Amino acid sequence: MDIWLVVFAVSALLVTVTAEVYIVTMEGEPIISYQGGENGYEATAVESDEKIDTSSELVTSYARHLERKHDMILGMLFEKGSYKKLYSYKHLINGFAAHISPEQAETLRRTPGIKSVNKDWKVRRLTTHTPEFLGLPTDVWPTGGGWERAGEDIVIGFVDSGIYPHHPSFASHHRLPYGPLPHYKGKCEEDPHTKKSFCNRKIVGAQHFAEAAKAAGAFNPNIDYASPMDGDGHGSHTAAIAAGNNGIPLRMHGYEFGNASGMAPRARIAVYKALYRLFGGFVADVVAAIDQAVHDGVDILSLSVGPNSPPTTTKTTFLNPFDATLLGAVKAGVFVAQAAGNGGPFPKTLVSYSPWIMTVAAAIDDRRYKNHLTLGNGKMLAGMGLSPSTRPHKKYTLVSANDVLLDSSVSKYNPSDCQRPEVFNKKLVEGKILLCGYSFNFVVGAASIKKVVATVKHLGAAGFVLVVENVSPGTKFDPVPSAVPGILITDVSKSMDLIDYYNVSTSRDWTGRVKSFNAQGSIGDGLAPVLHKSSPQVALFSARGPNTKDFSFQDADLLKPDILAPGYLIWAAWCPNGTDEANYVGEGFALISGTSMAAPHIAGIAALVKQKHPRWSPAAIKSALMTTSKVVDRTGRLLQAQQYSDTEAVTLVKATPFDYGSGHVNPSAALDPGLIFDAGYEDYLGFLCTTPGIDAHEIRNYTNTPCNYEMKHPSNFNAPSIAISHLVGTQTVTRRVKNVAEVEETYTITARMQPSIAIEVNPPAMTLRPGASRSFSVTLTVRSVSGVYSFGEVKLKGSRGHKVRIPVVALGHKR
Repeated sequence: MDIWLVVFAVSALLVTVTAEVYIVTMEGEPIISYQGGENGYEATAVESDEKIDTSSELVTSYARHLERKHDMILGMLFEKGSYKKLYSYKHLINGFAAHISPEQAETLRRTPGIKSVNKDWKVRRLTTHTPEFLGLPTDVWPTGGGWERAGEDIVIGFVDSGIYPHHPSFASHHRLPYGPLPHYKGKCEEDPHTKKSFCNRKIVGAQHFAEAAKAAGAFNPNIDYASPMDGDGHGSHTAAIAAGNNGIPLRMHGYEFGNASGMAPRARIAVYKALYRLFGGFVADVVAAIDQAVHDGVDILSLSVGPNSPPTTTKTTFLNPFDATLLGAVKAGVFVAQAAGNGGPFPKTLVSYSPWIMTVAAAIDDRRYKNHLTLGNGKMLAGMGLSPSTRPHKKYTLVSANDVLLDSSVSKYNPSDCQRPEVFNKKLVEGKILLCGYSFNFVVGAASIKKVVATVKHLGAAGFVLVVENVSPGTKFDPVPSAVPGILITDVSKSMDLIDYYNVSTSRDWTGRVKSFNAQGSIGDGLAPVLHKSSPQVALFSARGPNTKDFSFQDADLLKPDILAPGYLIWAAWCPNGTDEANYVGEGFALISGTSMAAPHIAGIAALVKQKHPRWSPAAIKSALMTTSKVVDRTGRLLQAQQYSDTEAVTLVKATPFDYGSGHVNPSAALDPGLIFDAGYEDYLGFLCTTPGIDAHEIRNYTNTPCNYEMKHPSNFNAPSIAISHLVGTQTVTRRVKNVAEVEETYTITARMQPSIAIEVNPPAMTLRPGASRSFSVTLTVRSVSGVYSFGEVKLKGSRGHKVRIPVVALGHKR
């Protein structure tokens, strides 16, 4: 698995426990939005994009006041011992998580002062050549003082499965000394066994959150670790992608695979563990982790979690305790990067919806690991295998797993998977290439290539071939590093060629027993990557738009995903006890794929942008990344996306903004975007209030703010994209840009759209002084109703070389 997704808490976990975890929100504003009014407590609210001074007496006093109110209402309603409060949420939302019975939850719902009571839902899991692919060492790091300073004084928070602090990617010795971080106030837990802190000068915060998991009876301290220690691997991997040290030698099985580096190798890491290896986690724990991260003063949040099956009380994708907490985080000036989800290539599979979040899709970069099997008849079969070759200029006998068993009684062990060396006749296998079947067991994790390698080593075989005979949609084949020669034949037709050759070459008696093995072959060298110019491409698994505004899957007037970043075959740190990927158990690095590998790329690059522009809002950073992104690959061709053909084979099709958002991230251009589309808390509220179908009372419940309808339509939200899901006749939307360059610049504005919808911009040009803002309008008119979305773009070309582009998507309807 490579992403964590949110699902409902499974009642089967709670068979012996009648109580369940509920998230309760109360009337009264949280610290971030409290304007004053309660006797004895002065205002603590911050302006949009400002950080909370959590050490001030005003804040700590009001925080204690809110927590006392939480405790008071529970104590008044219920007998002591009949409930357990797990967390008090004070900073971003006002409420608490409690372990209570369904009857107690109903009592709370009827209690004055209680706004919402939601049953908690469960979560589960949703590098390194990419710095070079993205141009960081040559075009970005030098602008900030080189890699030694890239991300200086920026803190990236990771809500994930923890961290393996002993990995060299997170070491702080042999580096330039780190200075103090006055704006960050996070805690560092100690290892309960060694009593040593999880922090060093690189890792500045490390905490774990598991109260809801414990209350649900899902937490096992022997496996899940009651500490920030990563028992899964996923958390260490994502942290290293964003902020791992530069130049870490990547060795495995005695082979060198280059040097690993994070996007912002000088950035600090703050760990908020809320996800666990066996059961995933609970939203109550995740919300507590986010609340704490913002309280502590992180600058960036990297998330690979997202709502999938929300509580039944949630009517909209944008409003639930999870997204409401993230809205508070953004109001506090924290940039949030979230994985789009791994439900692709099918439409409406996104698990990240809200305009205050940067939703990241996954790209395939230019590196591929390919290999080949040469048969005795001269035929060469392509496959994948990150392994050494068999001895040059030598052919080896091929033996099928099912033909070299000790006896027929072992067939119950699925011997063709090659997971158990004891079921094979070593004399028949030794010195030969073992042919194994890539069954469904490999797909679900019950079998692994790592165990095939162990079988081959134990039997003294020369190598192995894994044969794929049928493919289910969604099956993902990744090359796995191997200490012995090996290859995975993923093309079913090539697999049939191998099977046919083997059967023709193998003589058998009348019972089917092999008399002589005559098929031969050799395995090529798959250790060196092949670089492709036709990159980047949208990965098959990356979740697709259109975005949805509610859980009836009605289309939203907001484009998602926002951006495309590398997320396929990413090398990065791993923890030796990590079990997230069976092929990397016990290893120090892992090569894995997923949109949760893409999100930390953006988190790290956002840290570089914030380092250069420390006063920019989260929306400004998001705008800079989106408007400078690329929609062409390295050959100059429009981006392509992996998709299934009619025969369920993987093919390439022309990509759309529903695949890649604004385009593929271009870090060097994002440092100097020319113009930004800025937005703040009031703009996000305007988007919510003007979205049809969202109850104003529900908005007030989560934001403590009455609705303002000045925006008139959600498409007028000042996003660096335009989406209209129900275009009837003509509609005009407005956008406002700010010149963030140091000189005056004149921009010409042009637009184009697919033929079924006409597009016009006004004015055609505008001049902006440094720091000045101007508005322009975009008018869309239905020419013909096609029943499918039309795609286009608006371009703003500056006289001093800045190029700004925003995507446009619209669906025309009849009047």
